[in-house]
Amino acid sequence: MSGARKGKVSVIGAGFYGSTTALRLAEYDIFESVVLTDIVEGKPEGIALDMNQSRPIEGFETVVIGQTTTADGEGYDAIAGSDVVVITAGLPRKPGMSRMDLIETNAKIVRGVAENVAKHAPDVVVIVVSNPLDEMTALAQLATGFPKNRVLGQAGMLDTARFSNFVATELRVPVGAVRTLTLGSHGDTMVPVPSQCTVTVAGNERALTELLSAEAIDALVTRTRNGGAEIVALLKTGSAYFAPSAAAARMARAVAEDSGAVMPVCAWVDGEYGISGVYLGVEAVLGATGVRKVVETKLTETELAALHEAAEAVRAKQADVADL
Repeated sequence: MSGARKGKVSVIGAGFYGSTTALRLAEYDIFESVVLTDIVEGKPEGIALDMNQSRPIEGFETVVIGQTTTADGEGYDAIAGSDVVVITAGLPRKPGMSRMDLIETNAKIVRGVAENVAKHAPDVVVIVVSNPLDEMTALAQLATGFPKNRVLGQAGMLDTARFSNFVATELRVPVGAVRTLTLGSHGDTMVPVPSQCTVTVAGNERALTELLSAEAIDALVTRTRNGGAEIVALLKTGSAYFAPSAAAARMARAVAEDSGAVMPVCAWVDGEYGISGVYLGVEAVLGATGVRKVVETKLTETELAALHEAAEAVRAKQADVADL
């Protein structure tokens, strides 16, 4: 069985998001090792030890390696040889905070992490999950100097999952019967795409617009757009991590397995949808090189206009992070 496991994936940041992502990756049981790092001394080592002790119970052999790192780069040698690095480092939101409120603080953290990733694992694909997501993805690409296809962000996977969950709950159907899509930014200019949403009822795939009124769909779109803030307000002392970690782990797996899976992610757009020169939430084919290509989905005029609006909104903010 050990021959079926190969490669290494590293997760930077051992908070709730990072540690849950690391555990999901380990439980896939397809990697030789998962490395978890953090700047809090002993924290990643302790979490890794705890996870490894769950292996006999859950029946996986992937080894989790914990490594404390420092601001000046000590400890990052543990990520050498990784196929994928997931950057979760940064502060989470608190009630009343927007994702953009975190930009200066998290920019410094993400830049430092990205520079160390480039130094110790120059051939990896980087998946960014730190907020504000679109801006931190752009910053990570600048800081690493990697080709743009090898740096992508996790956003659309999570937002699409939230949209699907809300639709399934509203219609009282299994989540597996629902297919939704969100594009645009991971924030106020998120673009859920109702025209591409379907629900399978009694074996027949039907358009969401046939099953719900425009007002009901708009309400679900709004709740999806505010999905993270809703959880932050309820938790009061943290932000979401179960669904986000599931999304990041699935992306990392698609890259590691060179699967060619099509997923909504934050990717560099260069001409698709008539948009160029910006990281934006789009559907993309993922593989060992990161983003193989961006997939253009048929959109209504209203949805396309919203996507262009999102692109211009994040373009300005992504330009700002270059100096942070």
